[in-house]
Formats: sequence, C-alpha cells, structure tokens
Amino acid sequence: MVSVASRWVSLSDRERAFEGLFESEYSRVTAIAYRVLGNASESEDVAQDVFCQFYRLHPPDAPYARSWLYRAATHRALNLIRSNKRRAGRESTVALEHQVTAGAGSREMDPSLKVERSESERELREAMSRLSRKSAAVLALRYGGLSYAEVADALGVRIGQVGTLLRRAEHALRREMNHGTSI
Repeated sequence: MVSVASRWVSLSDRERAFEGLFESEYSRVTAIAYRVLGNASESEDVAQDVFCQFYRLHPPDAPYARSWLYRAATHRALNLIRSNKRRAGRESTVALEHQVTAGAGSREMDPSLKVERSESERELREAMSRLSRKSAAVLALRYGGLSYAEVADALGVRIGQVGTLLRRAEHALRREMNHGTSI
C-alpha cells in the first residue's frame, strides 16, 4: 500500500524533474517555433502547448524528451501556419501579416524595407507550409540551431541522412519560392 506522503514525494520529484527539463529546453523549443512562425508570442504559445502536452503524456526524465519536444514544436508551429492560412481564406481577408512584438527590434527601419522584409517572410512561411512535413521539419530544426545529431534524433533518422534530407528540403523550398513568385 502506497502512503499518501510517498505519493506527494514522488509527485514533487516528477515536478522538479519537469522543471529542470523546462528550464533547460524552453529557449530552444521557443526558438524552433519562432524560426517557423516568425512571431515571438505565437512561438511562446507553441512552446507552452508542447511542454503541457509532454507533461501530460511522458515522464520528464524520458531519454527521448528533447527530441520529442523539438519535433512537437516544429509540427505544432507548422500546423499553426496552416491553420492561420485556412482561417484567412475562410474570412476572405488579407493574409495575416507578421506581427512584431513590442520592444523586439525597436530600431527604426525604412518603411519600404519593413514591408519588403515582411512580405519575404510571409512568402517563406507560405512556401514552408506547402512542403512535406519532413522537409519543413528538417529545415526548421536545422536552421533553428540544432546540430545534425539533434536533428536526426528529433526526426528519428540516422545522422547520415540529415544532410541529404536537408539538401532535398532546401531544393524543394527554393522550388516553392520560385513557383510562388513566377505567376
């Protein structure tokens, strides 16, 4: 029979372990989501959702914790882009523009450069949303700062496959970007 006190101790041990995981991986998970979304507040929301889901489903000391979090952040961010795109289509309005969070990048930029940069980022996100999940994930993870080994672990592939997947994904992205601008 398990005493109530021992259940509380194990719960607090789990919470401490999860807190350690959260503190060590939050910034990277947020950075991965930001690389896909280009929006700090949406990236933080994605990271929070991913950590909450992980907490509900997995032990914090699982050996796959980091790779699961990275992969989940990538997929959740890509799904958010697709969802935003569908909503914008349903509402028959102009696509949602990149929202700059207050304080971030407060340096003044020429308005025409801001518009051009915003348009380029929007086109990139739209092109990413048209890629296969694996291609979009490998790009987001690698350009989000993960090493080849970490990308391989997050995607569940051999490290030797990452370079090939990355080159193919970059080629597909270039093709999508050219397709989107050649109309």
